[in-house]
Amino acid sequence: MALGAIGSIIGCARAGQAACGALLDTETGHGRFIGVSAMPSSQTIYGIVIMFTLERAVSVDNAPGLFAVGVLSGFALLWSGMRQGDACASAIHVSKSKPEVFGLSIAPAAIVEGFAVFAFIFALVLSGGIPA
Repeated sequence: MALGAIGSIIGCARAGQAACGALLDTETGHGRFIGVSAMPSSQTIYGIVIMFTLERAVSVDNAPGLFAVGVLSGFALLWSGMRQGDACASAIHVSKSKPEVFGLSIAPAAIVEGFAVFAFIFALVLSGGIPA
């Protein structure tokens, strides 16, 4: 959960800085810039769900699995949150100059979100096979 939250913090900060700059350069459309800057926050939610899924007594039998799923999914969420923030910042930069491409410009951020969802689903599936 913590690694996903760190990724969300970094991603939202990067995209938020781009949104603040865009607010100075544009007269309208401010809400969409702020909305896009919040996209990387989903990695924290995925991390919280994974954390609760892995919550069980730790034993010699399940410790390696719990550690591997927690750390590896955490790093995937960390990285995706950071990269999604970069993609959102780029979308904000391009759409402040060409508002008509806003929808297309957030597609890369949505693709990165897809990889975060893959990591999330794999973690949930793998956690089901870890002994309680």
